[in-house]
Amino acid sequence: MIETPVLIAGGGPVGLFLALELEHRGISALLVERSETTTQHPKMDVTNGRSMEHFRRLGLADEIRSHAVPSDHPMTVLWCSRLAGWELTRFDYPSVDWGRDIIRYVNDGSLPLEPDMRISQVVLEPVLKGILESRGRHVTVRFGWGLVGFEQDERGVTALVRKTGTGEEQEVRADYLAGCDGARSVTREALGIELDETIGGQAQRPGAGAGSLGRGLRRGEPGPDGRIYLIHFRSKDRAFFERFGRAWHVQSPLDGTLISQNDEDTWTLHVPLGPGAETDAIEPRAFLFERLGREVDCEIVVAGAWRPHLAVARSYGESRVFLAGDSAHQMIPTGGYGMNTGVGDAADLGWKLAASLQGWAGPELLRSYDAERRPVGARNVAASARHVAIRGQIAAAAGAALHEGSERGVRARKTLGRRIQELGNLENEALGIEIGYRYEGSPIVCGEPGPPPAEAMDRYEPTTRPGSRAPSLFLADGTAIYDQLGRGFTLLRFADLDVGGLEQAAASRGVPLEIVDVRDPHARRLYERDLVLVRPDQHVAWRGAEQPADPLSVIDRVRGARPSATSD
Repeated sequence: MIETPVLIAGGGPVGLFLALELEHRGISALLVERSETTTQHPKMDVTNGRSMEHFRRLGLADEIRSHAVPSDHPMTVLWCSRLAGWELTRFDYPSVDWGRDIIRYVNDGSLPLEPDMRISQVVLEPVLKGILESRGRHVTVRFGWGLVGFEQDERGVTALVRKTGTGEEQEVRADYLAGCDGARSVTREALGIELDETIGGQAQRPGAGAGSLGRGLRRGEPGPDGRIYLIHFRSKDRAFFERFGRAWHVQSPLDGTLISQNDEDTWTLHVPLGPGAETDAIEPRAFLFERLGREVDCEIVVAGAWRPHLAVARSYGESRVFLAGDSAHQMIPTGGYGMNTGVGDAADLGWKLAASLQGWAGPELLRSYDAERRPVGARNVAASARHVAIRGQIAAAAGAALHEGSERGVRARKTLGRRIQELGNLENEALGIEIGYRYEGSPIVCGEPGPPPAEAMDRYEPTTRPGSRAPSLFLADGTAIYDQLGRGFTLLRFADLDVGGLEQAAASRGVPLEIVDVRDPHARRLYERDLVLVRPDQHVAWRGAEQPADPLSVIDRVRGARPSATSD
C-alpha cells in the first residue's frame, strides 16, 4: 500500500496547481491522472490576472509566461459578419507589456498585480507537469493511473487506483483526498454529491434542462440540446487568418468563434450546433472550410462535439475528501472562468490542507473551504450564463441583410456593430468577477459590522474589509506589496504599534506569522487600517487600528479553532 498525506485525483491544470501549492508548502502528495498524457484539447486559452498572482506567489509566473503568446502581442476581440465576411466592430485590449505599464501607472489597488496571459491548456499542462517532475521534492506525479474508488474513516482515506494501460491496481492510504477529476468526477460520484444545474444562473432541480441557459438565447446557441463543435487545427495561412489584423478572438453570429492559440499557426474554432444536429455525419475538414468560406492548407489536430454545462456541486466535499475545479463547478468558456475559478479553489484548499497536516489548524479551517469557495463558484457560473446570453442577443440581432454587398448590407453591419458595442464585451472585462470576490461570513474571517461594499462585475473596488483579496499596489521603492507577503500569515504594520500579543498568540498555536513594516502613505490609505492581517492566499483575515484586546481570540478564529465568525 502507498501512503501519502494528500492524494490528488486529476492532473489537469487545477490538480497540477494544487500539487504545486502543496510542493510550495513542503507537503508530500501523490497526483494520479488516468490519461497517459496531458490534454490534447485546447479548452481554456487565457489565464487571468488573479491566477497569475497565484503563480507569481509560487515563483512561477515568469517561467510560465515564457511559454505563452509573446508579451508584446495585443488581445483583440473582433466581431465580423462571417469568418470570411466583413468586420463589424472590435474590442482592443493591451498586450502583457502594455498591461504591466498600466498597472504600475494606475497603482490605486483597482487592478491585479499581473496582467492576463494567453496560453492554451495544451501548452500549460505540460509546463506545470514538467515543473513538478523536474523540481518537485515532495509531490509524486503518476499519469496513466486513475482513481477507481475510495472509503474514508475518521483518520484518513483508503483509495484504489488503477493503471490505465494494464488494469493493475494499487491501494493508497492518504490523510486527505482532493478530487480535481473533472466534470465526470469519480470523487463527486462516490460521495453522492449532486449538481445544481442552472438556467440563466438560477439553480434548477437536478436533471431539469441540464446545461441549458433559457431566455436570451436563440436556436444554435447552447440550449437544452445544444452542443458546440470544436475543431483544433494548425495552419500557416496567416495572411487569411490575420486579414483583419492580429486578433485573439474572431467572432461571428453565424460561424462561431475562431481563437488564435499562439498567434502563429494554431487555431481553434467553436461552432454552436442546433438541436438534432448529427455530429457523427460531420466531416471536420469540410465543416471547417464551410465556416472559413474557403479551403486552407491545414492539419486537423482534434475535432468533435461537446456539450456546455452550467452547474455547481451542492457541496464541495465531505469530511476528508474535497472537490476542486470542474468536479465542483462547470462553466461555459465565455469569460474564461472555469480553470481560473479552479485555481482559486486550489489556492484556498492548498494552504488549509497544509495547515491541517502541519498541526496548527483548528477543526473549522478545512470546513471553511466549502463556505468560501462554493459561493464563488455559483457567482461565476451565473456570470458565465450572463455572457452567453449576450452572445445570444447578438445572434438574434443578426439578420440576412448582414451578408449582402448592397447598401442595405452596409447599414445592417453598421447597426449590428453599434449594437455589439452597446452590449459590450464584459466577458473579457469583468474585473469584479475575477478579483473582487470576498469571503463574507466565512467562519475563519474576523467579520465586521455594517453592510459590505457593493460589488460590481465590471470593476474591482479595493478594500481590506476582512474576507477580501488584499489590494495590490507598488510601494514607493518600486516593490510590489504582494512580494512582501510570507508563506504563512503576514501582519502588515503601517504605524509604530505594539503587536507583541499577536506574535505571542500565533507562536503559542504554532501559526506561521511574519510582521512586515510598511511606511508608505499611499499604501496606508489603500489598506485603511494600521494593522492588516493577510492570509496565505492573500485574503484579509483581520484588520484593526491597534492590536486586539484578545489576540488569542483572533488567532484562533483565523486558524479555524472557533465555531462561528463574529466581529473581533
